[in-house]
Amino acid sequence: MSHKQCTIQQSVKVAGVGLHTGALTTMTFVPAPPNHGYKFQRVDLPNQPIIDALADNVVDTSRGTTIEQNGARVHTVEHTLAALVGLGIDNLLIQIDGAEPPIMDGSSIMFVEALESVGLQEQDALRIYYEVKENIVFTDQARGVEISAMPLNDYRVVVMVDYNSNIVNNQHASISHISEFRNEIANCRTFVFLHELEALFNANLIKGGDVDNAIVIVDKILPEEELDRLAKLMGKPKITIDKEGTLSNITLRFKNEPARHKLLDVIGDLALVGKPLKAQIMGIRPGHAANVGLAKKIRQAMLLESKKRIPDYNPNMPILMDVKHIANILPHRYPFALLDRIYHLDDTSVAGIKNVTINEPFFMGHFPNNPVMPGVLQIEAMAQTGGILVLSTVPDPENYWAYLLSIDECRFKKMVQPGDTITFQCELLYPIRRGIAKMKGEAYVRGGLVCEAVLSASIVRKS
Repeated sequence: MSHKQCTIQQSVKVAGVGLHTGALTTMTFVPAPPNHGYKFQRVDLPNQPIIDALADNVVDTSRGTTIEQNGARVHTVEHTLAALVGLGIDNLLIQIDGAEPPIMDGSSIMFVEALESVGLQEQDALRIYYEVKENIVFTDQARGVEISAMPLNDYRVVVMVDYNSNIVNNQHASISHISEFRNEIANCRTFVFLHELEALFNANLIKGGDVDNAIVIVDKILPEEELDRLAKLMGKPKITIDKEGTLSNITLRFKNEPARHKLLDVIGDLALVGKPLKAQIMGIRPGHAANVGLAKKIRQAMLLESKKRIPDYNPNMPILMDVKHIANILPHRYPFALLDRIYHLDDTSVAGIKNVTINEPFFMGHFPNNPVMPGVLQIEAMAQTGGILVLSTVPDPENYWAYLLSIDECRFKKMVQPGDTITFQCELLYPIRRGIAKMKGEAYVRGGLVCEAVLSASIVRKS
């Protein structure tokens, strides 16, 4: 995955009717500076308001994703955003003279081709990914929907759909790298079931919908009078159906084109996270509401991480305390000296590391031929990290003991094995009172949470 941010070399326009509004709109892709992200601008409105393409600004997910900000809305943004993600574009201003991007042929391919026609421009700024560190899941049990983001040092997407239809039944689609989007996903069109068309027209939707910009799936034969009514609604002289399948005016580009289009929607909706992702995305019967729900959960995780006062460990960081300094504060000795380094310490938080090697004595019995660091020793190392924090609050820590009083809300997430470097982080939940400290502790390996607990300790002067 590229390390540099990217925009386009010059502006480029596309034009067409919006799927739901039916209005003719012109959309202009404009180069944007580093760290700009994706923004829509309603150039047809007074003051030309700008709308950040973020999940926080989503106001509707029925039949498409709608965003609103500064008194302006843009409908059905997902196909446009999917094209940007698929091409690896980070920064773009999208000027539009109406409320909805043109539907074009119902896919993202025409946006992709327009952007490619002007070329991409690498920028002098590093791309800032958001790397999912633990499973984030959005579910809608009533609809049998689940979409999740799992840790992965790449961006992969798998989608499974099932509409209880003989035509669209148990389809799946996947990409193992975002570079596959251009040829495998971008030209997959939106779809609708024939029996849904009248309800959509009556709801004042799909005014720009046509049998030429959507796959119309015929999962049951309709009476002649109903077909005539639909033809009239769509402004067509006649609709004829010979058998179940798709309307005969369209040939599927892939056997699983509906599932591939759902994958396209997932990529477009997850662009609303606001950063390129490193994650494995798994969607079961996903839709816009679920996609945006997951995007919002990912943004919440991002916000929590941004509020963290403790930095992530970097081997190039200055060493605040090495093993000798730690031994001057903590009484623990072999085989219970479980900290190698402290790299962060302030009034309310501390962070340190332990390098786990095959030479650890506990691996002889835990377990032969399957070495796993015992969970109790992970908690002990976390408590020693917290001990550095609480003892640093007294002027002469060598004259005090830090005794563990309680362990609450303890959870183990993943195994720790030889070769791992564990990062321990502890933060006071409350100010220390009467020598009692309560801390939230977390342990990470390669950015993934391996265990967590709430620890209480007492500071006692040596007699």
